[in-house]
Amino acid sequence: MRVYVPLTLPGLAEAYKTGELGAGAFVAYAVTPGLREWYASDDIEELEYAALGRAALASLRLLAAEPEAPRRRIVIALDVPDRAASADHDPEEPGEVRVAGPVPLGKAASVHVDAAEAQAGVTAAAEALPAADCGDDDAQSVVDGAEDHELLWFATQEIANLVGHGG
Repeated sequence: MRVYVPLTLPGLAEAYKTGELGAGAFVAYAVTPGLREWYASDDIEELEYAALGRAALASLRLLAAEPEAPRRRIVIALDVPDRAASADHDPEEPGEVRVAGPVPLGKAASVHVDAAEAQAGVTAAAEALPAADCGDDDAQSVVDGAEDHELLWFATQEIANLVGHGG
């Protein structure tokens, strides 16, 4: 199963240092029955993109909780055995799964990262999250604006450069 793991840059650096994701079970996003129902599509590529988008929003939430982290959303696409991921059936979180961890970073298929020019929009979105969660439509518009920034695709061999350990 392909899952999408939300991280921050410090979280990615820690995974690079330890060679694995998660010290235990961790949250990720995948194409689940709940995501299929929420997104209302049968196109697997669209559904995978929706799962990636859910993980990007979760990464934004991590950024809101880590004010010192660089303002770039990070999502790792990771392949795990089906039995390693269990779907939480929370209708508020379509696509959310819990992955039995830790998982070797070598199982990662790719890394998705905001471009540098997205930082201002991502910063504003992270700051607007609390108000958006309380129903503020203007704040929700700012949060939704982060989705206008496409995450860039990186090969796993580029992780060292992303976390500042490249040559």
